[in-house]
Amino acid sequence: MPKAIVLYVKYVDAISRAIGKLTMYLVLAMMGVLLFSSISRTFFNQPHIWVVEMAQFMMAAYYLLGGAYSMILDGHVRMDLLYGRWSPKRRAMADSVTSLFLIFYLIVLIIGGISSIEYALQYDQRNYSAWAPPLAPIKIIMTGGMVLMLLQVISTLFKDIAKARGTPIAGDGLAEETAAGGPVV
Repeated sequence: MPKAIVLYVKYVDAISRAIGKLTMYLVLAMMGVLLFSSISRTFFNQPHIWVVEMAQFMMAAYYLLGGAYSMILDGHVRMDLLYGRWSPKRRAMADSVTSLFLIFYLIVLIIGGISSIEYALQYDQRNYSAWAPPLAPIKIIMTGGMVLMLLQVISTLFKDIAKARGTPIAGDGLAEETAAGGPVV
């Protein structure tokens, strides 16, 4: 593979890995928010109107920002009826084809996300709730997660093409995470 592609894969994987590892802590923050709500409601009879929405925003950020890291770990769900019996080269070819569909889907989502961000910023869009938080920040985070996922899918496509050709790109994320004792989903 050309050096530019190898560098692209190396840097995108590093960025996705770093953001993914930071994103893991959003679960703890979300649990803290929900625990705070439970304690304040139970012991102090002080319910808060922002808690549920904040937990939903954190979960959306967790899900979308962690998607690229999940791709590095090969943790996404796939139909394993035939796939598990295939050789690594055949799997890489199948993954290359499906990656093209995923790239198209992500581009459509990103275009919609950008349009939604523009609308939220232009009209100061707020959620229809008692708390009424502005929606632009979470829309920016969600669209950023989709962009990161697109970059990672392209990186994975390059790795799959190299694997199908019989010349894997050094620094495959799954092998590095497993060897380093990192989390494997």
